[in-house]
Amino acid sequence: MKLKSYGEGIAKGMLVTMKNAIRDPITTQYPEKRLNISRRSRGNQLVWNKTACISCSMCARACPVNCITMVTSRDENKKLQMDKMDVDTGVCISCGLCVEACPQKCLFMSRDYEKAVYSRKKLKLTKEDILMTDSSKPSGYYSPENETKLPKQTLLIDGKKWDK
Repeated sequence: MKLKSYGEGIAKGMLVTMKNAIRDPITTQYPEKRLNISRRSRGNQLVWNKTACISCSMCARACPVNCITMVTSRDENKKLQMDKMDVDTGVCISCGLCVEACPQKCLFMSRDYEKAVYSRKKLKLTKEDILMTDSSKPSGYYSPENETKLPKQTLLIDGKKWDK
């Protein structure tokens, strides 16, 4: 049995501490600097393409927690039209089944992950809130055609500059 000298463990611990104290930091200063998330990430909000939607309600039927409510009616040409669509993101588990069930590929998961609010009422989104705009873009989840248009994911170990 080999005996260790007194304080050898403390010296090794201090050596590790000193190495980490003098190296460059790898932590992102979060609100000021942001990393690009994965292209296929599922954000916590839906993005809806109104022009492609045929109001079939398949997304609402596929939702396991019933967070999507839709009211449709027939127009003068006997086509379905969307009268009302609400998504309760406070109940949504971001499973993506509604996106996969859409036959027209008009519903997407967004890339947004910062949706903290102070009031539960603000978690209930209408169809105007989830419309596809320049600020709310779809992620590459279940849509490889969108994935090619998105920026590559940045990692802390890459040491690259990140988007602000």
